[in-house]
Amino acid sequence: MSGILRIVATPIGNLEDMTLRALRTLKEADFILCEDTRTTKHLLDHYQIKTSTISYHQHSGELKIDRIIDLLNTGKSLALVTDAGTPGISDPGGKLVSAVREKLGNAIKIESVPGVSALAAAVSLSGVGFDRFLFLGFLPHKKGRQTMLKQILTSEYSVVLYESKHRIVKLLEELSALKFPDGTEVMVARELTKLFESFYFGSPEEILTALQSKESNLKGEFVVLIKK
Repeated sequence: MSGILRIVATPIGNLEDMTLRALRTLKEADFILCEDTRTTKHLLDHYQIKTSTISYHQHSGELKIDRIIDLLNTGKSLALVTDAGTPGISDPGGKLVSAVREKLGNAIKIESVPGVSALAAAVSLSGVGFDRFLFLGFLPHKKGRQTMLKQILTSEYSVVLYESKHRIVKLLEELSALKFPDGTEVMVARELTKLFESFYFGSPEEILTALQSKESNLKGEFVVLIKK
């Protein structure tokens, strides 16, 4: 009997953003692979799902991957979730999918259970200019950061990236120093789907001023969109 690995999208804030299929998948899985079991437990408790969890995150080594491979080889049904959003987009889920494909090939089915994504949510709010775009995820903290900033400046397409509360000010300062062509607009989506969801647009300097006007504005997760 062949196992199956399902890639399951989970809410990025609002717990109501779960599909019926995702709920059924988590209930029926033999195990749920979690970026952080404590975060996932909050979601599972909310929907009274009792499925056992296994941690799988960016620091998980080959031994953990081998254990997952063994489970799939014995016919287990596994559901992979991230802390929020769709696994494989700027999180360690992609590494596991590649490992399963490399080691098991077509012997194991990998299935997507799609749903919410901060990337798609932000683009849907951005208006025109994002029918084609370059997605860069989180920029490197140090090595390679300046190279990617130059790529943002020179890209012929609009750019979307993620940023944390720890570096959003630094990023906007860096964007302010770039010499964008006239007509370039920057937008920042904060705390998407959550109670204090907010959306800012204008120059990097204007957005930075708006964010710094209130301490709470600098909390949460950010999606930054640069419309060319």
